[in-house]
Parts: sequence; C-alpha cells; structure tokens
Amino acid sequence: MTELTLILLVVGGAAALSIPLGAYMAWALDPGARTTRRWTALFARVAGGDAGQDWRRYLAALLSFNAVMFTLTFAILALQQHLPLNPDGKGALGLSLVFNTAASFTTNTNLQHYSGEVSMSYLSQLAGLMWLQFVAAATGIAALAALARGLAGRAALGNFLIDLQRATFLVLLPLALVMALLLVAGGVPMTLQGAAHATTLEGAVQTIARGPVAAFVAIKQLGTNGGGFFGPNGTHPFENPTFWTNALSMGAILLIPMACVWMFGRILGRPRHAAVIFAVMTLFLLVKIAGALTLESAPTAALTGLPVAQDVGNLEGKELRFGAAGGPLWAVLSTSTSNGSVGAMHDSLNPLTGLMPLAGMWLNATFGGVGVGMVNMLLYVLVAVFIAGMMVGRTPDYLGHRIEAREMRLAVLALLSHAVLILGGTALFAATPWGQATVQEAGPHGFTEILYEFSSAAANNGSGFEGLGDGTAAWNIATGLVMLIGRYLPLILPFAIIGSLSAKRRGAQGAGTLGVEDATFGTLLAITVVIFGALTFLPAAALGPLAEHFSLP
Repeated sequence: MTELTLILLVVGGAAALSIPLGAYMAWALDPGARTTRRWTALFARVAGGDAGQDWRRYLAALLSFNAVMFTLTFAILALQQHLPLNPDGKGALGLSLVFNTAASFTTNTNLQHYSGEVSMSYLSQLAGLMWLQFVAAATGIAALAALARGLAGRAALGNFLIDLQRATFLVLLPLALVMALLLVAGGVPMTLQGAAHATTLEGAVQTIARGPVAAFVAIKQLGTNGGGFFGPNGTHPFENPTFWTNALSMGAILLIPMACVWMFGRILGRPRHAAVIFAVMTLFLLVKIAGALTLESAPTAALTGLPVAQDVGNLEGKELRFGAAGGPLWAVLSTSTSNGSVGAMHDSLNPLTGLMPLAGMWLNATFGGVGVGMVNMLLYVLVAVFIAGMMVGRTPDYLGHRIEAREMRLAVLALLSHAVLILGGTALFAATPWGQATVQEAGPHGFTEILYEFSSAAANNGSGFEGLGDGTAAWNIATGLVMLIGRYLPLILPFAIIGSLSAKRRGAQGAGTLGVEDATFGTLLAITVVIFGALTFLPAAALGPLAEHFSLP
C-alpha cells in the first residue's frame, strides 16, 4: 500500500466519519435537544439535580471532580500491592511515580515513566488508569460544550456532572465498545488471567505479559489519552498486531478531535465557521505529515558509509511490519491530537523529522485533545479577531461579542503559559544535573530530549522522545506539576473569558462586522497561529533539532 493510500485511508476516513459523529455529539451534549430529555433525567438524578450553572459554578464543579479523580487514582496506585486483581503480584510504586502517573492520567496526558506490564496491576490499569481515560477525556468534551453554549449567548453553560455523564456514556463508552470488539477481532488480547508461561525449544521458561489490552487500547486512542498497556506501546504486537489494527488505531486518534470541531459549530449554530476552523487545522496536519514523510525519506546518519540499503528511508526505530511511513505518520497524528501513543521510536527520527511532532505540541491546536484542542484554537481565534479589528480600526467583534483588552489579556496569558511551561522547564533541566545527568548524549540531541519531554507534558500529550532517563524523582515531580498547570490554566482562563463576554450586551452583527466564515478569516487565523508559534519556539528549535541537523556530516 502506498503512503498516499495510507494517508487517505486514515486521515480521509477519520475526516469523513467526524461529520456525522460531530452531529451526534451535539445531540448528546446539547441540553436543549428534546430527544435527550430521557437521558438528562437519568443523569440529573445521579448529579443531584439539573440546575444550570454559570461559568464560575461550572468551572468549580469541573475542578472539584478532577481533584476527586486525582485523589482516588493516587490511592489505588499507592496501595496496589494490597488490592485485588493483581495476579502477577505487582509491588509498591515510588511516591514520586505515583504522583506523576496520577497527574498524568487525570490531565488526559498519559505520560508514562513506567512500563505498564512491569509495574501496574490489573486493578491499577482498569480502575485507576482506564477509568481516567474515560472521565478525563469526557471532561474536555464537557468543557468545550459549555464554552460553546456561552458563546452562543445562553445564560447558563449547563451542568458539569450531567455533561460529564453525557460525554462518557453517550459518546466515549459506545465508541470504545465498538473499537474494542474490532481490536479483539484483529487479534488484540482481552483477558483478566495472569501472564502466560511458555517453554522454549531450548527449555527456557518465558513469561509473556497479557491482560485486558483491547479495552485499554480502545479508549486510549479514542480519548486522545495515549500511553500504553505495554511499554513499547503501538509497536507491541499485542497492542497492534496487524495492518488493519494499525490503521484503525491511527484513525481513532483523529476521530473525536475532528468531531469536536463540528460539535462546536452545531452548538453555536455556525457550521460554516466550524468548517473554516476545520480547514485550517487540516492544512496544518497535512503540512506536518508531508514534512515528516519527506524528511524521514533520507537514511539515518548512523548508517552513512555502511553497505546497507540507502534508498528506503530511515528505518531505525521503526516497526517494520508497517513500512517506513507508518512511524512518522503516527508521530504526527498523535502529537497533533495530544495522544501520547507512539508507533515508532521518536528518538530515532531524523532531526528535522523530530521537529514535526514538536511543532504539533508547541502549537497545540491542530486538532488537539478531545474538547480542549478546540478550546486552544478558540484562543487563537480570539487573538486573530482582535488583530483584524485593530488593523481596520473597528472594535473587534466575535459572534456578536466585543473583544476588548480584558479578554485579550486572558487569551494571551493562556497561550503564553504554555510556552513558559515548556521553555522554562527545559531551561532549568538543561542547566542543572536534573536534566544533564539523564540525557542519552550531550549536545543538541540531548537538549531535544529535554525539550520534547516538557513539550509533551505541557501539551498534555504524553508521548516520549525516549533516550531520556526520566524515571527520577526530579523528572516525576517537575513534569507532574507541568501537566497539572498545562491542563487546568488553559481551561480556567477561557471560562473567565466567556464570563467576561457574557457580562456585556451582545450586539447584532452587520456589514462592518468581521466575517468568520470565509477564506479570508481562515488565512488570518492560520497566519496568527504560525507567527505566534514561530516567534515563541523557533529559538528553542534552533538549539535542538536545527543545530543537530546542521552538525551532521
């Protein structure tokens, strides 16, 4: 199968399916839809009522529930050696690793400083981590739906606990069930039995880890969670045994983030606006895919001068069952959607190829995580609207809302906080033994390893560049804090923006109002994202991937 066919199958298939899924998600999440009243009544009983919440109460409920998620998961992980569903007798975890893992899965990051089959019991994997893969993803979908209602001019944003249940039981759970069945049909294991023991032809006893893999993989991909039941992740034959499970996994990574854009447009009642945003995101995705595949077509410098094939691209660190293009394509898809799963060793990518997944996490708005990716793009939309208004000498207006200095301060603070977490953490660890002693090699490549880890944590992505000894207490605590701040500050500030806009009288749009449903606005939005990203992260790229590339013989 050609590279173009694989891209069309994965990206084109996900894009086509995202349109009806987005319509379904709007039906499931929108409290005004009459057909959801039966579900709303059920969910309201669980939530203790269906009273609408303003932005402060909605945000407080969101943060409180996430604090409960973190606490419960921390307890399960810290006590796993004393709890059931531990047939292989997994022992205690270090407290810094427990903190990092609980923060990682609570924030929908799924950064793993451990190997699941080595460290985690089945209870930890299912009741701790997989449970969070549902509710952490549902949190992002609920937040997007609430912000869309606010922009649509509704007095109440909804009820968080009801929205959380809608997203979990009406969207994520049915999709995960279907995908898990497809994965099982494709050969992915699904069992609660302990590890299998086999005797080799030489008479040695081999222990083969297994478990409820299909259920874990289904939601990790659909919820842009990432991580893996096994340490090698998407390259492990039990997580990804065939070409079709590989294509299914990559398509699932894109599906819900794409659908969230359409859901946003339907709740707003502005599907053409959603189409413009979708087009900009798709353009960024295709540019990164084309860049990664082109740059990875060159052989790795490690094979220079050796009598091996030099015309098949860089095969180092790739899962060769899926060809040379599979790894770079997966790397771009997962880092464009805050999905931390991997289909290749990112540490083995050519230097400029490694810049593609880094760019995805730096911009953090190609499609992004479920719900929150569209929230991040909304910040860029507000900045683009403000810039356009200033350029033509009019008060910036977005969907009838006047964008003024207060909203801009909050939007820019949210965008800059992402950069500060990445660049500040990288500078600290690159200048101290906390990072210097853990890199695989000194120089630009080691700097990129540190830069990638903080980019992944701040973007709530979870993928790893690898080659980095990130299992230390310093790395666990630092990235745990970055994941928490990187998740909740960019959620808190957009709610504050919606609160500020809602306090103003909404105006009618006229001939002098900036249109947000045409190619002109799409172009302005794309330029805004690129300029902001380039000005912020180009110096770091020059010290890492660019410097490594130009230092090669």
